[in-house]
Amino acid sequence: MRPEPAQAVIPLEVSSTRLTLRAPHPDFAEEMNAAIGDSFGELRAWMDWAQVMPTVEQSRAQQARARRAYLAREDMQMTLFHGDRIVGASGLHRIDWSIPRFEIGYWVRTPDVGQGYASEAADALGRFAFDRLGARRVEIRVDTRNTRSRAIPERLGYEFEGILRHDAIHVDGSIRDTALYARVR
Repeated sequence: MRPEPAQAVIPLEVSSTRLTLRAPHPDFAEEMNAAIGDSFGELRAWMDWAQVMPTVEQSRAQQARARRAYLAREDMQMTLFHGDRIVGASGLHRIDWSIPRFEIGYWVRTPDVGQGYASEAADALGRFAFDRLGARRVEIRVDTRNTRSRAIPERLGYEFEGILRHDAIHVDGSIRDTALYARVR
């Protein structure tokens, strides 16, 4: 039986070994803004939303929008906490409840890169999608040039399904290819 958005009981928090993944909240804005600032150079190279450094007030508004989308089951952005410190963000995106299908995205605060947080978060969200949300398919899509991000689905055992050629516009305006990884039930 597939949970529909209105039927699914979806918690605001998911735990893994070292992390607590929390639904967005305006109270996270100040530290999230600091995390984006710590990571801005790296984020800017890959993320279209990170082309201009946001103010704290813009981060607060973004957290409020993301929380509304989470509660509406339209997009499930999660903030990664190690203890009380934000170490990045992840989430379930491009949700199609009719299947159900989800896409996992992630980024880690630059000082915390290399600690395995993105892998741990992606693993926890994949299990959460299958076990709690009835997922039939979970995808991870990565720019083919982003070797660090590509290593995560490979490490987690996601099946490489191929390259989507000329799939998206890169932040520099060029056409990019996307590596597609997935798990299915």
